[in-house]
Amino acid sequence: MTTGLIGAVNNQEVREMGTTNAAAPKYKGKRNRLDRPELLAPAGNLEKLKFAVHYGADAVYIGGQKYGLRSNADNFSFEEMKEGVEFASRYGAKVFVATNIYAHNEDIEGLESYLRSLEEAGIAAIIAADPVIIETAQRVAPKLEVHLSTQQSTMNWQAVKFWKDEGLPRVVLARETSFKEIAEIKSHVDIEIEAFIHGAMCSSYSGRCVLSNHFTDRDSNRGGCCQSCRWKYDLFVDDEPVYEEGQEQFTMGSKDLCMIEYLPELIEVGVDSFKIEGRMKSIHYVATVVNVYRQAINAYFEDPENFRVKQEWIDEMNKAANRPLNTGFFLDTPGAEDHIYGPEEKAAPYDFAAIVLDYDDRTGFATLQQRNHFKPGLEVEFVGPGGTFFRQTITELTDVDGQPLDAARHPMQHVRVRTLKPVKPMDMMRKKIRK
Repeated sequence: MTTGLIGAVNNQEVREMGTTNAAAPKYKGKRNRLDRPELLAPAGNLEKLKFAVHYGADAVYIGGQKYGLRSNADNFSFEEMKEGVEFASRYGAKVFVATNIYAHNEDIEGLESYLRSLEEAGIAAIIAADPVIIETAQRVAPKLEVHLSTQQSTMNWQAVKFWKDEGLPRVVLARETSFKEIAEIKSHVDIEIEAFIHGAMCSSYSGRCVLSNHFTDRDSNRGGCCQSCRWKYDLFVDDEPVYEEGQEQFTMGSKDLCMIEYLPELIEVGVDSFKIEGRMKSIHYVATVVNVYRQAINAYFEDPENFRVKQEWIDEMNKAANRPLNTGFFLDTPGAEDHIYGPEEKAAPYDFAAIVLDYDDRTGFATLQQRNHFKPGLEVEFVGPGGTFFRQTITELTDVDGQPLDAARHPMQHVRVRTLKPVKPMDMMRKKIRK
């Protein structure tokens, strides 16, 4: 059994369960256009896009100023989209845009112009749920691929075939789809399948929620979700409170998804695109999660027969975990143990501290951009793409002019730190939180 926040049983134990949907049936068909699964990462802003791609994403999905379900993310202007596409193309990566709202009448005005602008910006695909957005994109922006959003709650092969017949090359399955169901879909329909393999799980059916509408007048299906399932509630039985004063209150939040231990099953069942949730998450989260899955995917294809999940990957994942982790609906239907009802198990205590901007190999000093307070004497970790990792104590800290500092306490401050090993631009430095 795995320790830490990831509590899933290992692959062998799953194969020995003998239940109808525990083990992942293998898909023997053609993998469409992709010779290996695409690693698809979230990007809430341009900086996150660059880190996701730099740390190994094959594609990123972003939101524009309209028609997306993350109105609280920074989101992208058309100029930022163009810059993101240009950066991604240097790595051979693509950029997708979420246009996945369910549109009301007043949302339709300007849709054609918006979609044409996405096409002109070099966006490779949109992720859409509303048929009018899908049809309009196919008509006015034919260079844009249209991927069916998970908001459509697609879970069976006949529905997938319907969307293929409508001209869509890819379907993002509902989060509630199991391994067994994916195998059946792939055996009936020759289409790209995208599935969420990491990140937050919605307590409602594939995001179809109206709690936010009722509680705050913010429409979840038009980008305004207030995450009311994560709020804390009092519970009453016959008008008597269940919790005493001071006790942890009830939430409806589910644990987060993590499928790193089932990477071979995901590949063998025929998932074409591994999607990571988290456009609202930090740079540290996005880069860390992408980095781990990139290493794991590469390791699998280098030697599939001898592939093993490394403990260091799980340790890394736990350092970026926001909540306890589980395997969602892939193996079975989640139960009470897969939700956060009482005091929440805290994620690994690490904070993102700085980004490496430059490194001077003559002096051994790295120039950093501060993202969180740190000072001499603090033990930190440096992390980079492909498994770059080392731990050290900060011994020397100066400003950019070489003057000693007792702490890096100002956000975005540029400082210099002597490192034990060479580092590269866009490597990250993190620190352990003191309890």
